[in-house]
Amino acid sequence: MEVYEAIKGRRSVRRYRREPVPEEILLKIIDAGRFAPSAGNKQPWEFVMVNEKRLVEKIFENVAWLPAVGTPPQGRRPTAYMVVLGNPKIREHYQADLSAAIQNILLAAYAEGLGSCWIGSVNRENIYRLLKIPHSLDIFSLISLGYPDEAVISENSPSTGVWKDGEGKVYVPKKPIDKIVHKNYYSK
Repeated sequence: MEVYEAIKGRRSVRRYRREPVPEEILLKIIDAGRFAPSAGNKQPWEFVMVNEKRLVEKIFENVAWLPAVGTPPQGRRPTAYMVVLGNPKIREHYQADLSAAIQNILLAAYAEGLGSCWIGSVNRENIYRLLKIPHSLDIFSLISLGYPDEAVISENSPSTGVWKDGEGKVYVPKKPIDKIVHKNYYSK
């Protein structure tokens, strides 16, 4: 898959088929994450791969889904998650490093035919307990994963509000390039 095709084609998916993702694919996309740029090459990340059905269901209960598209119904929920952990002892300000790793994971997942969604609204305390994560690590984000079961479409629009049509297609507006790029100097 060509890189620009992946960047423009990948969108957050919140509805999935019930088909489990093979563990070797999950490891392959985590491997893409570890090749992300990292300030000073500190690599302040760790990942918890969750694909055990019972744990996947428990994590689902601790996620707040985007209201515009609603909570995925039974039978269309993620079949795996990645929990992305930051280690503040390695690097106090790890957020940019982890964000780069997550973007690599999202693009690698798309290249493997998977849908994914970067999720920040989670009950972290429950996730710490459920997955036995030490509090010396920070739960930065979750990534839901699975084979997509919805159409997600990008469109140019000054709006940033995600919306869903009557057929269940999700629309993700992107600001037009001429509204966000300034040549040499900032101008209105």
